[in-house]
Amino acid sequence: MKNLFLNLKNKLEGVFYFEDHGLDNAMRILYSTDASVYQEKPIAVALPSTKEDIRKLIHFARENYCSLIPRAAGTSLAGQVVGNGIVVDISVGWEKVIEINIAEKWVKVQPGIVRDDLNKYLKQFGLMYGPETSTANRAMIGGMVGNNSCGLHSI
Repeated sequence: MKNLFLNLKNKLEGVFYFEDHGLDNAMRILYSTDASVYQEKPIAVALPSTKEDIRKLIHFARENYCSLIPRAAGTSLAGQVVGNGIVVDISVGWEKVIEINIAEKWVKVQPGIVRDDLNKYLKQFGLMYGPETSTANRAMIGGMVGNNSCGLHSI
C-alpha cells in the first residue's frame, strides 16, 4: 500500500500523510478520535487543496477499495469521523462563500466554513443559516450537513 500511497501523494497538490511520510503516532492519535469515546487510527490523512485533489482521492479509494472519511470540525460527537481509512480533512482552505442568491435566500459555500462565520457574512443580507449547534463557533458546514446537525432554528 505504501507504493500506492506514494504515487497518490505525488499526484496531489495538497498534503498527504501516511506511514513513513509524516503520519507519526501523534498525528494518528489526533485524527483517531472526535468528541466521542470512539477511537480508531486512520491509515492516512489527506489535506486536499483543490477540487481535483478530492476527485483523485475518490478515484483512488474506489480503485483500491479504501474508505474515505470526510472530516471538518465541531460537529462529530458520535464517532462519525474516525475510522481506519483515509481521513480527508477539509478544515483548512475550504471556507469560502461561493455564491449567494438573496432573492431565493440560498448560499453556496465550501464545506470548511464555520457556521458562525457564515452567519456573520449573511447578516448583511438579513439571512442566516438555521441550525444553532452548541459548537456553532467552530462547527463547519460540511460537518453540519453530513451529521444532520440541528438546533434552535433548524427548521
